[in-house]
Amino acid sequence: MNQTELDQLVEKNFKYYKDGHVADYIPALGRVNPKQLGVALYDIQNNAQMSAGQANVRFAIESISKVPVLLLAIKDRGMKAVFEAVGAEPTGFAFNSILNMEINHLKHPMNPFVNAGALMTSSLVKGDTDEERFGRILSFMQELMNDDDITLDNEIYESEHATCSINRSLAYYELGNNMFPFDKDVEEIIDVYCKQCSILVTAEDLSRLGALLANNGVAPWSGKRLISQEAATITKSIMTTAGLYNQSGDYSFHVGVPSKSGVGGGLMVASPQKYGIGTFSPALDKDGNSVAGIHLLTDLVRDLNLNIFE
Repeated sequence: MNQTELDQLVEKNFKYYKDGHVADYIPALGRVNPKQLGVALYDIQNNAQMSAGQANVRFAIESISKVPVLLLAIKDRGMKAVFEAVGAEPTGFAFNSILNMEINHLKHPMNPFVNAGALMTSSLVKGDTDEERFGRILSFMQELMNDDDITLDNEIYESEHATCSINRSLAYYELGNNMFPFDKDVEEIIDVYCKQCSILVTAEDLSRLGALLANNGVAPWSGKRLISQEAATITKSIMTTAGLYNQSGDYSFHVGVPSKSGVGGGLMVASPQKYGIGTFSPALDKDGNSVAGIHLLTDLVRDLNLNIFE
């Protein structure tokens, strides 16, 4: 893949933004220009990054934040404790649904990438206050993506916090059913979760996060191990089965690489031992995934022969 070919993929797939809509149920995200598409490709073997389109535009990380927060919870509490508090199974219900826990009488959320599971992993991050926990999450993201300019967008955070009634109900349901393994203030958990979703990243940042996971926890830009191989492996596994909400199964069938999406328009991909990929295009399909981003990734995975099932 050379620069011209990557530019051509952006040009080819840009038109698909017309098939989606920005996440206007969060007012700050509803004001984002939908006419954007960017991609960044991190080549692990050659330790080189290539980008095209709006790959340097900062946008809200949203649900992709569930990946680094899961990794930090594992680092803080250990694999056993985390997966006693949250499962690792896919779900057929919406990402903000309570139904799996209610219908199946579960004592923990299905996986870390549904909102109930993400609230749980946020609660597992160590810290005496919500400010300390969020500060550790932000610093960890900066380290994992090798970008000290990653920061919180207060406007998006306030918009998230003002519209988080469903997430608040999920957190109180978990509290009422004694799911939280440590004593936590539910409002503080919600506050940290809203803040982690409101962190601004770029497609290039996401490609580095993908490269870290694809390289089994070793940062290819430094050779330093930042997370354990076990944590990288299980995270990629859950990305494959639950990374794109209700579209996860179809996406795995047609695209076939561990990926995580966010309603800010981002997609993060970890192609084992080969590439980290990040895309950004804020117009979403009905499942909350970037329309143009998925079209571009489908082409890119095919062109580079990255499907892990082929």
